[in-house]
Amino acid sequence: MSIRDWPAAERPREKLLEQGAASLTDAELLAIFLRTGVTGKSAVDLARYLLSEFGSLRALLEADLPGFSRHLGLGPAKYAQLQAVLEMSRRHLAERLRRDSALESPQAVRDYLKAQLRHEPHEVFGCLFLDAKHRVLAFEVLFRGSIDSASVYPRQVVKRSLANNAAAVILTHNHPSGVSEPSQADRVLTQRLKDALALVEVRVLDHFIVGDGEPLSMAELGWM
Repeated sequence: MSIRDWPAAERPREKLLEQGAASLTDAELLAIFLRTGVTGKSAVDLARYLLSEFGSLRALLEADLPGFSRHLGLGPAKYAQLQAVLEMSRRHLAERLRRDSALESPQAVRDYLKAQLRHEPHEVFGCLFLDAKHRVLAFEVLFRGSIDSASVYPRQVVKRSLANNAAAVILTHNHPSGVSEPSQADRVLTQRLKDALALVEVRVLDHFIVGDGEPLSMAELGWM
């Protein structure tokens, strides 16, 4: 049966317009993105098949072009559309974050950093550079490491802070393992950077670690 023949309340597009995007399953959201199915499969059937093949929606969203295109119903055109959607989402989060003080919008900070770093297969370290009112000036990934470590040089962090005329920074890095728990090395690094940046009167407000769940705030744990 074609999706057009389904009851209106069960069609993904109509359901989204009536109940909101949050009411849809992963397969229904993906079906709206796909728009059409393939021979013998509706868009929803195809979406369910693809989620089974990839293992999760996240794995599909983070697939590279060769891995994405080898699956039924997908190809370079759909990959380009998906990358455009993901980039629009990241830019939306960035604009939302720039409107307010970072300290007044902790969830916006978490959402933005999660969108920037969670898909990275290797460990990366970055900084949110803030002005005196704690509004975001820029975000930069400064170091990229191996799968389990990154070499972070305080001198470079200080240099980029001065270049961005930052009054404060929020540090961040990801744990590709998915576990957000800070290591002793993370705590030592945070203190080294706090000491180095204090010499040029730049405050370190927090250090977020991005894993599979919500990014972990070292400040909220009392480790800053």
